[in-house]
Amino acid sequence: MVNCCGLVSEKNQPVPLKSISVELQVKDHVVSVSSSLQYVNEEERPLEAVFVFPLPADAAVCHFSAKIGEQEIVAELQDKQSARDQYDDAVSSGQQAFLLEESDESSDVFKLSVGCLSPGQNAVITIVYVMELSVQADHALRFCLPAVLNPRYTPAASAAGVPEVSSACVIPYTLSLSVEVRSSDRISRLESSCPLDPLVFLDAQHTHATVNLSAGHRFDKDVELLLYYENTHQPTAVVEAGAAAAQPGSLMGDPVLMISLYPEFPADVMSSLASRGEFVFVVDRSGSMDCVMHHGKDAQMRIQSARDTLLLLLKSLPMGCYFNIYGFGSHFESFFPQSVVYSEDTMGEALNRVKNMKADMGGTEILQPLKHIYSQPCYPDHPRQLFIFTDGEVWNTKEVLDLVKSHVNSHRCFSFGIGEGASTALITGMAREGSGHAQFITGTDRMQPKVMQSLRFALQPVVDSISVDWSVPEGVTVEMLSPPINTLFQGQRALIYAQLKGQSSGTAEGAVTLKYKLKDKPVTNQLQFALKPTEDTGRTIHRLAARSVIRSLELEMRAGRAEAEAIRSRIVELSVQAGVSSVHTAFIGVNKDGKQTITGPLLQRRVPVRKMARMSVGGGGGGGGRRIHAVAAPMAKCGMLKRAAPKMSHSGGRSIWTEPTEPEPQTDPLLQLVSLQKASGCWELNASLATVFGKTESEVTNHRPAQVDGSVWATVLALIWLYSCRSEDQVEWQFVAMKAASWIRSQKPEGLSQCVRDGNVLLGGHVTENTLGI
Repeated sequence: MVNCCGLVSEKNQPVPLKSISVELQVKDHVVSVSSSLQYVNEEERPLEAVFVFPLPADAAVCHFSAKIGEQEIVAELQDKQSARDQYDDAVSSGQQAFLLEESDESSDVFKLSVGCLSPGQNAVITIVYVMELSVQADHALRFCLPAVLNPRYTPAASAAGVPEVSSACVIPYTLSLSVEVRSSDRISRLESSCPLDPLVFLDAQHTHATVNLSAGHRFDKDVELLLYYENTHQPTAVVEAGAAAAQPGSLMGDPVLMISLYPEFPADVMSSLASRGEFVFVVDRSGSMDCVMHHGKDAQMRIQSARDTLLLLLKSLPMGCYFNIYGFGSHFESFFPQSVVYSEDTMGEALNRVKNMKADMGGTEILQPLKHIYSQPCYPDHPRQLFIFTDGEVWNTKEVLDLVKSHVNSHRCFSFGIGEGASTALITGMAREGSGHAQFITGTDRMQPKVMQSLRFALQPVVDSISVDWSVPEGVTVEMLSPPINTLFQGQRALIYAQLKGQSSGTAEGAVTLKYKLKDKPVTNQLQFALKPTEDTGRTIHRLAARSVIRSLELEMRAGRAEAEAIRSRIVELSVQAGVSSVHTAFIGVNKDGKQTITGPLLQRRVPVRKMARMSVGGGGGGGGRRIHAVAAPMAKCGMLKRAAPKMSHSGGRSIWTEPTEPEPQTDPLLQLVSLQKASGCWELNASLATVFGKTESEVTNHRPAQVDGSVWATVLALIWLYSCRSEDQVEWQFVAMKAASWIRSQKPEGLSQCVRDGNVLLGGHVTENTLGI
């Protein structure tokens, strides 16, 4: 029987992690995060605690220390195997030791081992990491402190995997969090998914502010912070001084420059949408998709939300494009052998299959469907757009990212992390390597608005032909540390790092010119920067630059394009020099000055991390795969209602699973309306449409103006209803409405003004023809 409070001692005492304290130092677009974790050994024997926990995927861990009583032990960064050996030697000899290492398989999972805590002893572990803040669709900078680490599905045949996580449905530790923001831009506001104290400005210009998480927060869900600046699209260039103790010419010894590029898309560009493309939707159908989106009232199942989203997507596609839908779990299937032309027939066939999609495909193996998709030839003049929906529980994250990157020139990848605990390494990594955009659907977020925002990005022009030109005095050279940027979407920002080498005897300033094209229109920005900054602002930018170089080297090493051992040595050298973590290094700290050694066998305890309660469906792992289970929950909570067994058929060498049961009818009037639209954009006049309007079929028919036909009348009414009754959801139905307006214009109907007036009278609206776009 699993105790609902998670891991306990032999005497049923709480686990040793007592509290977490976090301090954020935000500077413009980057943040330094200091987390302190307090452990207490409340048992009667020496203890080793193991804590597997999530960090943001792009975080660079740059400090690790432990305070035992009044003594502080600062860990050193070493080659990973050397650090592990030193830790094992220290623990086996009775010395206190601390080890922090990144997972070999996923850069957003870390393992912390706390060795040889004496009975009753306190230890405060401090971890510091730096990271870039991601940009959201509303221009906010987002920081997320993950509380949830979902189990990563591992196939039975694989020996690799993310370390096992002990789970708990009640977390026995609390969180305190403080935030300080310093910016060259004026701070507009700061919001959070958790209660905050009021924001306090420390200067008249509103460029310096602090805020705290309200007291007593129990760390049982992700903490999300959204920071808004006033002049979000203004490019910036920030120079950070090198470390005085570091060797000149080295990355840490020279000044490093960070450029922020966040292009603004004018309204005329935003309104121009492409009608071509191949749209491939890849949907996670593993057992974990049969859990709720959140634990609030009226929460949807994840798979149901995905079905509703696919309905909107299918109705929003332009006529003449190509599309296909894949489902994956332990195996995968596609609706069509290859992408098909979007028409009334193909859309109808896809919708019928979407209605029967279930979370019934076992584990989470995304690599094989991606390989299959990439093996399919692309259609000329129809750029491939890949939309991936997953709760992100895969074990081979880096292998997946390498595959996406290797096909970056043939497609763009838009990724969606569903539910708390989705792997940030996987979701953000796929979008980054696929030159796309990542979205996370957590808490009470609805999936549809975020997905339709990304569809708009996919249909809009992009910023391309990006170039960076430098103007520096004689004696100074610039070395780019960031990989080249191919494209930027609306809502995407790029941070570019460069090292300033050499000395200038004269000019104290340099300049950088950023050029790019947006819809074939050239844009130029020139920024001035100081070659020798006078203020020492820490090493955040240096460490993030080093992290960028390390990640590029890791990718090169995995791709096998050069001598692996030489690259590994370069990674370890740069990691140790910059003091930032990598997959080949680890932080090790040993208390060699302890007054007594510890004798006797160590108890090992795993500190619980909250996980969404779940069970695997359809065999739970496909062919004997292993899934680490959370605390058991009542079946109804995860939507595991008993259903008829699925039937299997074979098509084209693939196994096709279908469910015999019919889905429940749509209850949301918006989705009912959307489901009735034809692929061309029009609606038919019938009883089902009248029901959406709250009318009878005869009421709707009798009000039809004599000079317009039924389909034009029905389509005008649908548009009036959308703008009158669901205006707050416009981001979801914007493409549906654009198709409808385009269809009406193509019909060139007579008496359209009268038609709109009569429609407003019938539905109680006040919408004009201009608003409807007809």
